[in-house]
Amino acid sequence: MGCFTFIKVIMILFNLAIFLGGGALLGVGIWVSRDSDSFVDIFGPVSSSVLQVVNVSYFLIVIGAILLVIGFLGCCGAQKESKCLLMMFFSVVLIIFIAEVAAAVVALVYTSLAGTLLTATVTPALRDKYGEDNGFTKIWNLTMNELKCCGLNNYTDFNNSYWLEEHGTYPDYCCRDRIPCTSTVAAQSNVTGCFQQILTEIKTNGGVVGGVAAGIAALEIAAMAVSMYLYCHLDKK
Repeated sequence: MGCFTFIKVIMILFNLAIFLGGGALLGVGIWVSRDSDSFVDIFGPVSSSVLQVVNVSYFLIVIGAILLVIGFLGCCGAQKESKCLLMMFFSVVLIIFIAEVAAAVVALVYTSLAGTLLTATVTPALRDKYGEDNGFTKIWNLTMNELKCCGLNNYTDFNNSYWLEEHGTYPDYCCRDRIPCTSTVAAQSNVTGCFQQILTEIKTNGGVVGGVAAGIAALEIAAMAVSMYLYCHLDKK
C-alpha cells in the first residue's frame, strides 16, 4: 500500500468517525430539546448547571450538524478523490479553527462581558419563571443545590421576583438553608452566584480544558494538512 493510499484510507475512516459522532450529537441534541428533564435525570445534577449557561439542545444540534458536514466532505472527498470536496473540507475546518481561536481570545479577555450578557437574559427569567414554571424551577434547584450557589450572580437576582412575591422569602439556597431566608440573612450568608461557581470549576479544571482544546486544535491542523496533501497529490496522478 502506497503512502497516498494509506493516508486516503485514514482520511476516510477518520471522517467516517466524525460523521457518525455528528449524527449521535445531533440525535442527543434533538432528544434534549424534547425532554430536558430526562437529560438531567440521567446525567446528574451537574448537567443542569450547563443547561442554565448554554441552551444545550441547540448547541448539540449545531455542533452535530457541523460535524456531519465535515465528515461527509472529508469522507467523500477522499473516497472520490474530489479536489472540490477536499478544498471545501479544508475551508470549513479552517473557518472553524479560526472561530475557535477567536472565541478563546474573547472568552479570556471578555469574561465580564459574558457575565453581563447572561445577566441581561437569565436574571429576568429567574424573576419571572422561578417558582412559576415547574421545569425551570426544578433545574435551577438542582443547579443551586449541586454548586452551592444562589441565582446567576447572587440573591439579588430574586428581587421583585415571582418567588419572592409568593413566599415572602428568598430560596433557601441563598441562605445556606437558614430559615427564614430574608434579605438580611441572604446578605449575611454571602452565597456566590452560579455563574461565578461555574467559572471557578472551569479554572480549577483548566488543565483538562486546555488539554482538550489543544487536542482538538491539533486534530484540526492534522486534518487540514492531510486534506491539502491529498489535494496536491491529485495533480500528480
